Amino acid sequence: MNITLSNGENLSYVKRDGGERVLLLIHGNMASSVQWDLLLEEMDPAFTIYAVDLRGYGKSSYHQPIDTIKDFSDDIKQLVDQLDLRKVCLMGWSNGGGVAMQFAADYPEHVDKIVLLSSMSTRGYPAFQTNGERIHSRDQIVTDSGLNMMVEAQQNNNQAFFKAAMDQVLYSVNQPTEEQYQTYLEAATQQRNTLDAAHAANVFNISTVSNGVVDGTGDIQNICAPILVIWGSHDLIVSEEMTLEIIEDFRQAGINFRYAPIDAGHALLVDNVEAVLEETYKFINIA
Repeated sequence: MNITLSNGENLSYVKRDGGERVLLLIHGNMASSVQWDLLLEEMDPAFTIYAVDLRGYGKSSYHQPIDTIKDFSDDIKQLVDQLDLRKVCLMGWSNGGGVAMQFAADYPEHVDKIVLLSSMSTRGYPAFQTNGERIHSRDQIVTDSGLNMMVEAQQNNNQAFFKAAMDQVLYSVNQPTEEQYQTYLEAATQQRNTLDAAHAANVFNISTVSNGVVDGTGDIQNICAPILVIWGSHDLIVSEEMTLEIIEDFRQAGINFRYAPIDAGHALLVDNVEAVLEETYKFINIA
């Protein structure tokens, strides 16, 4: 299924029918809605679930380049409006957590609760050059050799490149089934916004402090919904330091949140979907 945005983009999404409560799933980088397969199978039928492919990922189009995480947030607003989803629970994984937080800040009237799964920080996800130095500008993003290797691998459908990387840092605890893995690899090579997404994550900062590249927008102070922060204690992609930044910023903003570290890596649903569901059910009061 898909919708057409006012800018001419098409957003693809999948729907799992259920009860009156609505859960909107927002995937991370090098991914798409297919990474939510285990949650779509296991989640309590009390929820109707929507899983979107963000602009430039999966089956969604990519005609108008994104510049900031807010561009994704505004796309989702059009999705919510067209589907008449007046109040939703958001779940964002990795970079999708940043999109969820931005949406909750931009459109608080639409958000009931938020679950962040190994989310990028409230201060963004930093980009580094291969020599370890922090990237500060879009020009550095565009010319970075490491990022351009990823772009080339995506253009050439080089799934072996992504499998080698995923084996090392994403599926370091458990691996998906062979069939699942193939689907996830296809999603990684379908991404068409790699450089733009890296820039957007690098300059994302809804906090009230500088992240070393840009000052915080302070948008965090517009978030009204309670938030559950789940982080995998074996995560090699989102560090504990980034997660503690989230917690510090939520505390300073007076946000009602709960922190739940679990036994998993970055691929929380593959590693420990049971713990994700247990913490989520307690948080949203359906247990």
